[in-house]
Amino acid sequence: MSTLKRAIGLPTATALVVGTIIGATIFVQASELTRLVPNPAMVLLAWAVAGVLTLIGALVCAELSSAYPQTGGVYVFFREIYSPSLGFLWGWAMFWTMHSGILAIIATIFARYAGYLVPLDQTGARLVAVGAILVLSAINYFGVTFGGRVQTAFTAVKVFAVFAIMLIGWILSGGVATADAPDVAITPANFLLAVGAGLFAFGGWHMVTYTAEETINPTQTIPRSLVIGIIVVTVCYMGLNAVYLRILPIDKVMTSERVAADVFELLLGTGAAGVISAVVMFSSFGALNGIVLVGPRVYYQMAQDGLWFRFKGHLHPKFQTPDRAIIVQAIWSSVLVMTGTYRDLFRRVIYTEWIFFALLALGVVLMRRRRDCAPAWRMPLVPVAPILFIIVSLMIVANQIRANWLDAAIGLAIVASGFPAYYLWTRLRPR
Repeated sequence: MSTLKRAIGLPTATALVVGTIIGATIFVQASELTRLVPNPAMVLLAWAVAGVLTLIGALVCAELSSAYPQTGGVYVFFREIYSPSLGFLWGWAMFWTMHSGILAIIATIFARYAGYLVPLDQTGARLVAVGAILVLSAINYFGVTFGGRVQTAFTAVKVFAVFAIMLIGWILSGGVATADAPDVAITPANFLLAVGAGLFAFGGWHMVTYTAEETINPTQTIPRSLVIGIIVVTVCYMGLNAVYLRILPIDKVMTSERVAADVFELLLGTGAAGVISAVVMFSSFGALNGIVLVGPRVYYQMAQDGLWFRFKGHLHPKFQTPDRAIIVQAIWSSVLVMTGTYRDLFRRVIYTEWIFFALLALGVVLMRRRRDCAPAWRMPLVPVAPILFIIVSLMIVANQIRANWLDAAIGLAIVASGFPAYYLWTRLRPR
């Protein structure tokens, strides 16, 4: 019988953390955050707070993964701490909307920036996005070692490029004058919204836990990769934003739709925008590879537990990968790209992740009370840090509901549809 192959060491695991987080959002999200807190010091503080909160979430996942080092990560945590139904609900939302939607969005961003280099109409852009998904699915079909090496290589080059942008921007910006920050009162509510915008750019930090049974010494490797990875990402994000704010007037940062390209266009001329577009494409492609790699592990584990289609629990006899789960993920994500339906699905559902994240943090507190649970790695500051994370997570959810209650209700209904699906699945599946 084929089994998953342990081939992911600390460098690859860390590359998964960094590579799945740093995609395209850091090259555009600065404008959204700066509009909420139009003050350079407050912008950097908001990014720092988002990084600390992400680190707390990562530490939560680190402890849970050391207690339950199984393929499927977050799905397994919910199954073991709460119930199989909650684990199923996470996997259900992942496949139909959250994870597949992220794949579709990043692939579309990749294609959109490709359009800066090669003219593409809407159909052409969608075909390029689908092509990226299919190519990376094929790479990961042929083995986690191959896919992991691709991820490590892309992440290394990506981090190098980010640091190069920071260094070049800082050196060349000596003579560039920027406007003073507008004298605008920044409310606590807007600062929290800014932190929420920053947290969106940190998305994906939990995904490395999906590969536990393919990770060498997962009870130590996954916690270390999470801590190292989040620190690297936080430094990159704060450094890039410091360069943006040093070079561009803050009102320009607030209104820019491609802030990194605008920075280098100012410093080096119009040709530099094409270089930055290529960097965004490269960064998006690397993030896409990590997301393609990890998702099928959840569907594989659900099938192994009898909570998903049995064929998704198949391992390729030679490559030892969840081959059929990879294929189905590629097909569904491609459907979302070609139809454009991912936009509404993702917009309405993505905030519901934070309900699950709050439950994860609560899970650490509950797990510590169990005598039969002895995690190999324990996060510090329990229960204070998890409770803080729970509060912030619920504030994000409450803010989304306040901002658009109709979309929020539709999103909750989409995710909650997993409960009747679970009921039917457990009643109708073969015994």
